[in-house]
Amino acid sequence: MLKENNQDRKWTVLESEYLIRRPWLTARKDHVLLPTGAENKEYYVLEYPDWINVLAITRDGKFLMERQYRHGLGMTCYEICAGVCEKGESSLESARRELYEETGFGGGEWQHWMDISANPSTNTNLCHCFLATGVERVSTQHLEETEDISVELLTADEVRTLLLNDQIKQALMAAPLWKYFAVNGLL
Repeated sequence: MLKENNQDRKWTVLESEYLIRRPWLTARKDHVLLPTGAENKEYYVLEYPDWINVLAITRDGKFLMERQYRHGLGMTCYEICAGVCEKGESSLESARRELYEETGFGGGEWQHWMDISANPSTNTNLCHCFLATGVERVSTQHLEETEDISVELLTADEVRTLLLNDQIKQALMAAPLWKYFAVNGLL
């Protein structure tokens, strides 16, 4: 059984300096004091807006997957729909908007699936994951100029194969897929 630990081990920020402030990335250097008394004069934190992703499944049980080039890895990757929570939108509104814009799909039944962090050690944001079942095509894609996304409809067996063969590289997208397969006994 897991023990509940209510002890707050929060660090004290003695000083902060912003190194870069851009719309999609803000980096700061903190001078922190740990509860143990140790100091770290150069602890770097990345501030991002919250993100969303959507595990979308059509009425006929196909998984809505995207393929796009990811410059950091220099690879074209399989992914689920994802994006940024815009100011003034709830995470669900952002998720519905991103699915519509990136894929042209909408509708269906939506549920909050999980909240995860890319790196709680250095990132300030969360990724809010949603499960949308029974989605259907309602439009064409509405991509931004810098987006180049192809949409593929895959079976559960095909998605499971991608997961088992480490072909989904984005951890924030693999996690909700693994959870889906585990919860539904599809492994």
